[in-house]
Parts: sequence; C-alpha cells; structure tokens
Amino acid sequence: MTRAVGTFDVQLKSQTTDGYDEDGMLGRMTIDKQLHGDIEGTSIGQMLTAGAAAKGSGAYVAVERVTGSVNGRQGTFAMHHVGVMNRGAPSLSINVVPDSGTGELVGLAGTFVINIESGKHSYVFDYSLEGTS
Repeated sequence: MTRAVGTFDVQLKSQTTDGYDEDGMLGRMTIDKQLHGDIEGTSIGQMLTAGAAAKGSGAYVAVERVTGSVNGRQGTFAMHHVGVMNRGAPSLSINVVPDSGTGELVGLAGTFVINIESGKHSYVFDYSLEGTS
C-alpha cells in the first residue's frame, strides 16, 4: 500500500428531498471538495442522511467523484461513504469504488480516512494501483 496525505476544503449544500421526508429525518446534500497535498484536485458528490430520535444517532451514505492527481498520477476515481453515529460513537468507512479509476489511476483501490481538528479537514489515503508495487 502507498499512502497519500493532505488537507481538503469541503462545502455541503442542502438539497430538496422532493417529498420523501415526511418527518424531517431524511436529508440530501451535494458535496464540493478542493483537495490539497498528495491528492491535488476537486471532488463532487451526493449525500443522503438519516436522523434518529435518539440524540447523537444517525447515518449517511455518499458517493463522490475525484478529478485530479494522486502522488502525481492523473485521472479520476469514485469513492463511496458509509457513516454511522450511534449515540455519539462514530463509525466511518470510505473506499474507492472498484474499477472506477481512469487515466493513470486505472486499477486504483484504497481507503480514505478523514480527520477533523479545530475545524480543519485532513485525509490519509492508503491505496494500491493494480500492476504497480
């Protein structure tokens, strides 16, 4: 595995739920990111959220498409997110969508970890490229 690290800026914009949110517990958002560091580029995506009656509980799923470079290799790839908050205990999994890499990122696989400290977002991306060591 190879590691890429850096920071990112993210904007989430609430979208209409088109009548699929009768009790206010469902949400939909767009994702716009600017990635810096070992990944240089942009990302756009969509997120679905679900709240819960218990304080500190909920979930989200998302998909996003990254365009740019990973350690100098140009291309695009998609990632999928599954996030759960269980009464304040978080769990988050972000992985590359299999076979989604293009250009010099064909064969990309990996996991993306988000860290947030003092309102600043950073990432650690452990990945492999099929056919490289």
